[in-house]
Amino acid sequence: MKDWAAPIIAAALFAFLSPGLVFQIPGKGRPLDFMNMKTSAASIFVHMIIYGLLLILFIVILHIHLYV
Repeated sequence: MKDWAAPIIAAALFAFLSPGLVFQIPGKGRPLDFMNMKTSAASIFVHMIIYGLLLILFIVILHIHLYV
């Protein structure tokens, strides 16, 4: 049996946290923009930090597993 939780969680977080796709922190001229499809270096850095923290939370701290 293979544990599929890590790749599924990583892919879902990567898609959801892509800057400008759903939301962008910090936005252009505002602290938060929704669906503007633009990005900046600051936004990439903030989303990278959020992605890393959520990945650590789900995989390391909560030990989520999905065996198929």
